[in-house]
Amino acid sequence: MSVSNKILLAHGSGGRLSHELIEKVFKSRFSNAMLTQGDDAVEFRIQNSEFRMAFTTDSYVVKPLFFPGGDIGRLAVCGTVNDLAMKGARPLYLSVGFIIEEGLPLETLEKVVDSMSAAAKETGVSIVTGDTKVVDKGACDGLFINTAGVGEIPEGVNVSGALAAPGDAVIISGSVGDHGAAVINARNNFGLSGNLFSDVAPLNGLVSSLLKAGSIHVLRDPTRGGLATTLNEIALQSKITIVIEEDKIPVNPEVKGACEMLGLDPLYVANEGKLIAIVTGGDAEGILKAMRQDSLGKNAAIIGKVEAGKPQVLLTTFLGSRRPLMMLEGEALPRIC
Repeated sequence: MSVSNKILLAHGSGGRLSHELIEKVFKSRFSNAMLTQGDDAVEFRIQNSEFRMAFTTDSYVVKPLFFPGGDIGRLAVCGTVNDLAMKGARPLYLSVGFIIEEGLPLETLEKVVDSMSAAAKETGVSIVTGDTKVVDKGACDGLFINTAGVGEIPEGVNVSGALAAPGDAVIISGSVGDHGAAVINARNNFGLSGNLFSDVAPLNGLVSSLLKAGSIHVLRDPTRGGLATTLNEIALQSKITIVIEEDKIPVNPEVKGACEMLGLDPLYVANEGKLIAIVTGGDAEGILKAMRQDSLGKNAAIIGKVEAGKPQVLLTTFLGSRRPLMMLEGEALPRIC
């Protein structure tokens, strides 16, 4: 492993250095059977209970706090709800912790909290506990938010990044790169033309519909590190090869143009309202149809398949050749979530 002797921004990118940091520093010290599940949320049972539960936590440090299509408050609620939904869970309760920089306008905090309240109502979850800390000016850049969430996994639902199998189909619920492109444009005042809006949205309703439409093995939301990094995570968990087709991956023209101008690859740019579903091949068309009936999946597409082989992701290019699609290297977009 190549973990630096100092923490770099790239260690928070969701890419290769993030994974190395988690493996070497955290997993080696906290190791237990639940932690090593490796999904966006951990599954557990309360002692002597028949209920299967999911638990997750996340922190949000996005800059700017408000961006086209969302804000840090909506992002925190939706991101936590989505991590629970990626285990097939019905989100129930959230906690929230605020780290506030001295001097933050009260009006700004109120707008963020109002946004969180609205998002919680939209998703059907309750924010039931929390904490507030105020730190010296310059210590946290405005506002950081930590959340944790608990949900219930319905009987018969079993999804995990470790369950992809040869013959499965790979589906993406819509265009990739929207969130990261919107945030980087807002942060740097690039003034790029077109509809660059974050896709931040709760996916629990969409997931509920999909679970009724066919056999789903894997659900994952491609946030930090984008589609390419998330598919690599799944390939490593399931120990399989994923092959995707470049011409089938939906990318909004505005995002494609922005990425070309900024030297970015949309396959590595963050999303906050999209999901990857890896499903039984024979059920793929039915699940795709169900996905497209939801407003959050109207542009869904089958983009590839799972094959037997070593853990890797291969991209079939527009020219028909195959090339490896690696995890994100370095830090493409700092502070996008």
